[in-house]
Amino acid sequence: MAHKSGFVNIIGNPNVGKSTIMNSLVGEKISIITSKSQTTRHRIMGIVNGKDFQIVYSDTPGVLKPTYKLQESMMHFALSALEDADVILYVTDVYETFDKNIEFIERVKKSDAPVILILNKIDLSDQKNVTQLMEKWAETMPKADILEMSALEGYNIDILLKKIISYLPEGPEYFPKDQLTDRPERFFVSEIIREKILLHYKQEVPYSSQVVIEEFKELEKIIYINATIHVERDTQKAIVIGHKGQAIKRVGTEARQDIEVFFGKKVFIELFVKVSKDWRDKHNFLRNFGY
Repeated sequence: MAHKSGFVNIIGNPNVGKSTIMNSLVGEKISIITSKSQTTRHRIMGIVNGKDFQIVYSDTPGVLKPTYKLQESMMHFALSALEDADVILYVTDVYETFDKNIEFIERVKKSDAPVILILNKIDLSDQKNVTQLMEKWAETMPKADILEMSALEGYNIDILLKKIISYLPEGPEYFPKDQLTDRPERFFVSEIIREKILLHYKQEVPYSSQVVIEEFKELEKIIYINATIHVERDTQKAIVIGHKGQAIKRVGTEARQDIEVFFGKKVFIELFVKVSKDWRDKHNFLRNFGY
């Protein structure tokens, strides 16, 4: 049997479940997940291998209208996913209106790659509404293969995988068969810490925070991690640290627990907070932070 391979890019508006779908398809927690928009900032690859196929998934930031340079970079990641895809997964959900970011939908419709439109979160709706949404999306994107899904409950994930494989072109493997992602270990450590910031802080603080791993030293039985949380204002620094350091201690404790599960060994972690004024709108900071 011929070997099939390809790049499958997951795109859509914020908070429709793209990262949950990515993690379900890969079978590992590659992308962090929170209820806040703009949780995903990069294109993150997850690689799935079978005997006669290799799928390279990309989770992408949600589509938005940029208001500062970081968001411009995030939008570039989303748009680039239209250009290099062998298969596009366009994700929407039962709450989203059809006119949201219609310009981006038009771009998707013009793509040469096959499109699988996923109507996610059907567990939060009823069958009548789901049927009406499916029919409306069929009118909006007539060339798309439409699939209803609940990624959180794993409903139709197996059918989605079969659809994806059916659309893959014949080709060689792009990565070694035992490789899970293109990202280094430091990246996942920084994302786990950032996930805790998103979960525990409100207003602008999570969006103004960037985590940089200064030291990652892995020994036989323990990993030593030194990380800096960059924020934009002195007031944000005070909030992140919290009264007598309690807030940042909670972030460190929860991050350490997840990192220990991720690597399967003990972790010692130190967190520091630094003010990098207006970093989200400065090219030098964005470049240094990998955007």
